[in-house]
Amino acid sequence: MLAQLARKMVRLQLVFAVLALVFAGFGAPAHAQSAAIKQAIAEASANDEDIAAYYRDNGFDPIWIGRGKNARRLEALFEALEQSGSHGLPTSSYKIDQLKAEISAAKTARQVGNIEVALSETFLRYATNLQTGVLVPRRIDPLIVREVPYRARKSYLESLVKSTPRPFFRALAPQTQEYNRLFAVKADLELAVGRGDWGQKVPGALKPGAGGNSVAILRNRLQAMGYLGRTATTTYDASIQQAVQVFQMDHGLTADGVAGPATIDEINKQAADRLASVIVAMERERWLNKERGARHVLVNITDFTAKIIDNDKVTFETRSVVGANSDDRRTPEFSDVMEMVVVNPSWNVPRSITVKEYLPMLKANPNAVGHLKLVDNRGRVVARNGVNFAQYDAKTFPFSLKEPPSDGNALGQVKFLFPNPYNIYLHDTPAKNLFGREVRAYSHGCIRLGQPFDFAYALLAAQEADPQGYFQSVLKTGRETTISLKQPIPVHLIYRTAFTSSKGHVQYRRDVYGRDAKIWNALAQRGVVLRGIQG
Repeated sequence: MLAQLARKMVRLQLVFAVLALVFAGFGAPAHAQSAAIKQAIAEASANDEDIAAYYRDNGFDPIWIGRGKNARRLEALFEALEQSGSHGLPTSSYKIDQLKAEISAAKTARQVGNIEVALSETFLRYATNLQTGVLVPRRIDPLIVREVPYRARKSYLESLVKSTPRPFFRALAPQTQEYNRLFAVKADLELAVGRGDWGQKVPGALKPGAGGNSVAILRNRLQAMGYLGRTATTTYDASIQQAVQVFQMDHGLTADGVAGPATIDEINKQAADRLASVIVAMERERWLNKERGARHVLVNITDFTAKIIDNDKVTFETRSVVGANSDDRRTPEFSDVMEMVVVNPSWNVPRSITVKEYLPMLKANPNAVGHLKLVDNRGRVVARNGVNFAQYDAKTFPFSLKEPPSDGNALGQVKFLFPNPYNIYLHDTPAKNLFGREVRAYSHGCIRLGQPFDFAYALLAAQEADPQGYFQSVLKTGRETTISLKQPIPVHLIYRTAFTSSKGHVQYRRDVYGRDAKIWNALAQRGVVLRGIQG
């Protein structure tokens, strides 16, 4: 790797040597700022409003072409572009060799102006790719409705010229612990890919006590992935069982120590598959490159968990159930702010559920779903025996359905609201059995919590001396009651099939909605590659 970098630096030195000769031909450094070059920059930048505005404010002075600060800036740009693959960016899209060739071939003021603007265009593409992502999330999947914190393009150029080049380029990537850890994991996986993966795939399921060649293959693969120390055993002994259990916990599997079909499927995933997941996670981290709140709620859809994060540490965690994998039930990805806790909530049945699921039942039997009240558009409860349900369809049905507070209410006994256009919230549920399952994608899109009361206590602890006592006193009234949070809390619904922790192995989860596969395919089409680096 060092030899490869040295060769790149030699090529860069040749380019800059040629560049120096080009400007020697113009006569003097001041000539680089001549009227002819400025006019060429003005013409070349005319089709890009942001770049044109920057150069206009800058008097059309070049910032890349020339000696001194410009040369150092240009050198730092090429170094960053050459290393862009380490961030999972599409290096080929920056056309590095073409830029170098155009620099070497520049002989006229017009050519110098054109290459100056081309360098700014490439810089802006690289900077925005690294800071806020290569892709536009909604174009990949309509339910990735995240508001990416895009910066004004012109501001990148303004900041660059005021900064020392190399530190400026280093600071472009997200400065989060998660991104830095993913960056390191990516490098490790590239070494594994370069070595030809983690060895032979395990041919089938295995149980403790088994022996033979299949166990040896399992042993070797666990060792290569860092889950098992040195051992020559060919028996599925306690050491292998423990290694399998740790692997299972790191992959969202039931940690029984048995290498069943689901576990073997994950063990046999190739290093290249994991590398793609990490690159996608880095892209997703760029989409969320903003302040997330000293205290915030984090729901990872693929992990089926909801967490409260305080100053980058998990202070509360509970299992969750997310939307089922069907077109109208998948949980969207977005960020918003939690403002209130509703105790003893009523359930206002969403229109889609009312007409798709309940109206056919009411047509067959007007007394069906008797726990739900029929409500007209003025909020009045309507007697069912006076309604001919058969005359309505999904478009013409004029009523809504509402379930009053109760222990069996679909929302359980508490819900947590962060008002959003998607009608998504966190809530309790009477269906407790689902939390014991490995894959928990069953809801209509909202997030069901395994320990909703404890979640409420943790949230209310910031404003109540006795959060549990206060919550229980409100609950016992049986009345629907809204508790406003004095300090609203940011909520981030994310989707990560690869994520890290401060200790231990990287965590991987299954792509329950197939979203990360879409993202990887889009990145690959843009020119992102899975690199294999020889150690």
